[in-house]
Amino acid sequence: MEIVSTIRPLIELATLLIETLAIIIIFAAILYGLGQYVLDAFFRARKEDAYHGFKVRLGNALLLGLEILVAADIVRTVALEPSLNNVLVLGLLVLIRTFLSWSLVVEIEGRWPWQKKGDSIPPS
Repeated sequence: MEIVSTIRPLIELATLLIETLAIIIIFAAILYGLGQYVLDAFFRARKEDAYHGFKVRLGNALLLGLEILVAADIVRTVALEPSLNNVLVLGLLVLIRTFLSWSLVVEIEGRWPWQKKGDSIPPS
């Protein structure tokens, strides 16, 4: 039991660092994307492409951030609290984040994640 009490704070710290990394990535992407949007829209005279570029940059960063947050949740659940209730909560979180990821892919690329790159969702 002594080794568990020694490792637990390290795992909690690792989880906190992983979550912090995800937040930093998302925040930095928002700032970078906003900067690129301003440059494209107002200084490079590419207003039509500016919004799409911003949306793609932000969406990709959110996808990466979501993946990293899922990793943090897995580490926390498996290493710290492997109870049935926590595993069910983890499953629900992964399900919600997977749905969000799919929604982002549809928004960015105009296709479902399992479709080929050339295929797109027909307009409704």
